[in-house]
Amino acid sequence: MRSRLAARSARLALTAVAAAALTATAAGTALAGGGQGKAPAVEQACGTNDLTFKLTEKTQAGGYFLVTAKARPGITCYLEGTIPSASFGSSVDSEVTPAEQAVTETVKLSGSAAAHAGINPKTTNDDYGTEYERLFLSVAGDEAEAIALKLPSATLVDKPVSTNWHADPTDAVPFMN
Repeated sequence: MRSRLAARSARLALTAVAAAALTATAAGTALAGGGQGKAPAVEQACGTNDLTFKLTEKTQAGGYFLVTAKARPGITCYLEGTIPSASFGSSVDSEVTPAEQAVTETVKLSGSAAAHAGINPKTTNDDYGTEYERLFLSVAGDEAEAIALKLPSATLVDKPVSTNWHADPTDAVPFMN
């Protein structure tokens, strides 16, 4: 029994020495570059928490909301050219559907660069719908981190649609056929 414990203690000591040697080697390698090397840029997909959002009401194309997304300070990320995950309430009828048929260019967000999506809350010509005061929005695939944007006023919603994210706000106008 005693030799078993001694062997175990020896293995633990050997492991500790090996770990210390690896740490010293890694530190020496990092310092050998003179500490002047730059870490490689990390390219990441944008998450909802990586961005700030601004909502503006527009009158073109019968009226829509222009959502502008910018990366938070110090973040560079890429926003895929798909529609945002958005709804005006918890009803399935308030979820936005695509106004475009294909994925568009991915937008690189950093500094003052912005991405824009146009959301038309009402695509029907009748007087039906439900009024909402907030838009719930997230980057597609990141619905757990959705944010709520206050609308400028109570808005009638019926069959809402959204454009994809675009670098140019003029490409984010949700024209209806």
